[in-house]
Amino acid sequence: MKLYRLLTEEDTAAFCHKVTDALNKGWALYGDPAYAPDPETGKMRCAQAVIKEAPGDYHPDVKLGAQ
Repeated sequence: MKLYRLLTEEDTAAFCHKVTDALNKGWALYGDPAYAPDPETGKMRCAQAVIKEAPGDYHPDVKLGAQ
């Protein structure tokens, strides 16, 4: 099955660590990162899509972060 996740975080080192952790667990970058202000907090947020091939069939109960 193909898995997709959109990782988001405030523009801090935590975002880079989140993406790095996913890459080290076999996820691959998908597309360009995005960077935009959060209107509620006034802080900048980052987003990066990642994909991964995994065995089995998809169902909505799949815990994507645990893959």
